[in-house]
Amino acid sequence: MVPIDAQHPEPVRVTTDNAGEPRRIVWRARRFRVTDTPTALVGTADWWRPFDPYTFGVGHPPLCIAGWRFQATSDDGETHVFDVRHAAEDDDWVLLRTFD
Repeated sequence: MVPIDAQHPEPVRVTTDNAGEPRRIVWRARRFRVTDTPTALVGTADWWRPFDPYTFGVGHPPLCIAGWRFQATSDDGETHVFDVRHAAEDDDWVLLRTFD
């Protein structure tokens, strides 16, 4: 796993399909093509956060897609697993972590 600074996540460029699933990523000036089925990383829905400290004992808080995990391969065969999410302030993407 390549460590990523959680306080200053690394920006990446992600291209998605019409459904919003990642298809390509540009990381450190290298292009990678998604070579497996992306997995949604889920988190508590933003609108639920004010209620988060309260539990009602049934089920779990409402969830939404918080990012994606996928394997991607460069043209020369270098392969990594990437965890990405949208940057908080806009539609840009940031890298959460990568696995070799």
